[in-house]
Amino acid sequence: MKSKKGRFSVKIVLDAMGGDKAPNAAVEAAILASQIEGVEILLVGKEDEIKPLLGDNTKIELINATEKVEMEDDPSTVLRDKKDSSMAVGLRLLRDEKADAMVSAGSTGALLSGATLIAKRIRGIRRAALAPVLPNFGRGTVLIDCGANVECTPEYLLQFSYMGSFYSERFLGIEKPRVGLLSNGTEESKGASLQKETYALLKTAGENGRINFIGNVEGSDVFSGNVDVVVTDGFTGNILLKTCEGLAEFIFGNLKLSFKKNFKTMISALLIKKDLKEMASKLDSNSVGGTPLLGISKPVIKAHGSSNAEALLNAVKQAKSVYESRIIEEIESNIELMRL
Repeated sequence: MKSKKGRFSVKIVLDAMGGDKAPNAAVEAAILASQIEGVEILLVGKEDEIKPLLGDNTKIELINATEKVEMEDDPSTVLRDKKDSSMAVGLRLLRDEKADAMVSAGSTGALLSGATLIAKRIRGIRRAALAPVLPNFGRGTVLIDCGANVECTPEYLLQFSYMGSFYSERFLGIEKPRVGLLSNGTEESKGASLQKETYALLKTAGENGRINFIGNVEGSDVFSGNVDVVVTDGFTGNILLKTCEGLAEFIFGNLKLSFKKNFKTMISALLIKKDLKEMASKLDSNSVGGTPLLGISKPVIKAHGSSNAEALLNAVKQAKSVYESRIIEEIESNIELMRL
């Protein structure tokens, strides 16, 4: 889109009422994001709550929405029942091409349902999938799906594989990303019927040169740098993701306790403080920003529910990068390859 000065800019909707720290975190993030060249922010939420926080800032367009999606609301019906919620209004702006991308820290289920029904899936895509990038010894591992689809079919996982591969290539800059199917062993015979049937589809796609399929991978491979895209159903992916988050908290919690034991350990901590911070930032959701909903016709980024201003700012940056990567156009132009 063109800005008022005629320069190209990306218009990003920021759901001000989504998340535990709404609307303060969203307003702070919007103010910071409005300073980024090539970014225009449409802040959607309750005007009476946001205006006092926004002050006299004129760079941000405030769009009033009188309702808020609560975590206890039914994800499948809330956007129909609350048509003037910040999430619903934001998604309609996206649908009507008044914005290029959207960021929300609100209910995952509601955002997935709303994005599917309002912004719509890419034609030919059976299900949208959440695709976070996990740290590894390389540029990162795309995990797809991590919670959007609890029950999957081999066709869903086949499409996830393609979308994850395109995302890894376009967003992370990895040429011919190595795609692995998450299972309980690397042998072709491992896994339940879903994994075995999916393996056959991915093997054929790999043999035809459509995807760089390297076979089954285990949970321990995710952070190794030996695989770029890990494909799984949303149920298993979510358990893997939450286990990793909990393990990271446990490790860093124990490190802090260890470094406080005595004078020598405290000196040691000072010596490696910078390295520890760098490692912690790779696992910090605030540094990551959010997770894209791949398969939706417009870039939609789901930020963590506990996101602070830093996390939402990074999610806005991610939305801009996803839009500029043209990942959606890549998926659209390869739909025929992704069909059974």
